[in-house]
Amino acid sequence: MNAEATTLMRSSSSRAAKERVIAWLLGLSTLAIVLPVLGILFFLVRFGLKAISWEFLTSMPRSGMTEGGIMPAIVGTFYLVMGTIIIAMPLGVLAAIYLSEYAGAGPFVRLIRLSITNLAGVPSVVYGLFGLGLFVLMLNFSTSILAGSFTLALLVLPLVITAAEESLRRVPNSLREASLALGTTKWQTVRNVVLPNSWAGILTGIILSIGRAAGETAPILFTAVVYYQFYVPQPAGLPYERRFWDFLFEPVMALPYHLYTLSTQATDVDPALQWGTALVLLALVLGMSAIAILLRARLGAGTRW
Repeated sequence: MNAEATTLMRSSSSRAAKERVIAWLLGLSTLAIVLPVLGILFFLVRFGLKAISWEFLTSMPRSGMTEGGIMPAIVGTFYLVMGTIIIAMPLGVLAAIYLSEYAGAGPFVRLIRLSITNLAGVPSVVYGLFGLGLFVLMLNFSTSILAGSFTLALLVLPLVITAAEESLRRVPNSLREASLALGTTKWQTVRNVVLPNSWAGILTGIILSIGRAAGETAPILFTAVVYYQFYVPQPAGLPYERRFWDFLFEPVMALPYHLYTLSTQATDVDPALQWGTALVLLALVLGMSAIAILLRARLGAGTRW
């Protein structure tokens, strides 16, 4: 008995040592992910915070963008993000509803899923070249907000579809069956039962996808942005009288491209402007991620599956 007890104790001690090693390895892996993020935040805040001011956020760039603010780039990024939301959200959610609720398991559906998976891995510069060929040249949108928004929408569509479909599939089938048992149609069940119980995951996927689109440079480089703009495109009025939607066919400045030009094209630029622009862009992306987390927590508070 004493030998067996000793063996059991040694085996238990060995398992505990292995568990501690695994725990340390997992902790180091997590630390390897967190430390670079903290390092980026540290340097951006340290060198960029002194450039942040009301004038920096609300004024036009001057002297070849070596002075002044980044207001046109902020507004341009807002235009592109809103356009991407308006285009990608309905298309992505409707496609996810079809794949989750209506599509069967045939070869055509497998081809669709394979295409979505492959599109998610396509480099963003390829989307930019495709947008240039289709929207700018073939459809004659020119370099504009509209062409950039469509290109970014194509970029984030696979992410929106995947997140929405996963959220829809998490709704228990018992809820669908109970709704259909009451005599409702398939669409009424989807609209009144499935969608309300899956909005948390859908919105999270949409906002995280938009956060990615807000930080992309390559797709808008070919389709939407310019190096410098002396005015901010507006729906009506300035800089000249026009129809409400004409501003959609004008180019804009955007934060990712503005940061690129400040770092590589402009000369005699105060480094604080570069760091400040990067800090504003990162704050925008992190802000959208924080909104996604809050929305998911709030909308999914009553979910028990």
